[in-house]
Amino acid sequence: VQLQAFGGGLVQAGGSLRLSCAVTDSLFSHNVMGWYRRAPGKEREMVAISTLGDFTDYAASVKGRFTISRDNAKNTLELQMNRLKPEDTAVYYCMLTIEGLPYFGQGTQVTVSS
Repeated sequence: VQLQAFGGGLVQAGGSLRLSCAVTDSLFSHNVMGWYRRAPGKEREMVAISTLGDFTDYAASVKGRFTISRDNAKNTLELQMNRLKPEDTAVYYCMLTIEGLPYFGQGTQVTVSS
């Protein structure tokens, strides 16, 4: 399976971006999917996760601003990011699990200017 994230870019603080992750097989094959990010000089961190049972969870720093969703018809995982802050600047990666193990795709850069 392959994952490709896209939709990153440069945006001013307070703006919005929508990230998408194209997956080469059915999303129903993957119970847990999510978005992670790595900011310069920091460890990779979980941003949002989604399960087949419609459970979602978010990092405290993005709760209320970001929304994760699955488009099963398009086999894409989405991340709507609103009210972006400079501290959201990072490379964003999509993730899925296969037999409980996480796999990450290539990231997309999000830069938020103040």
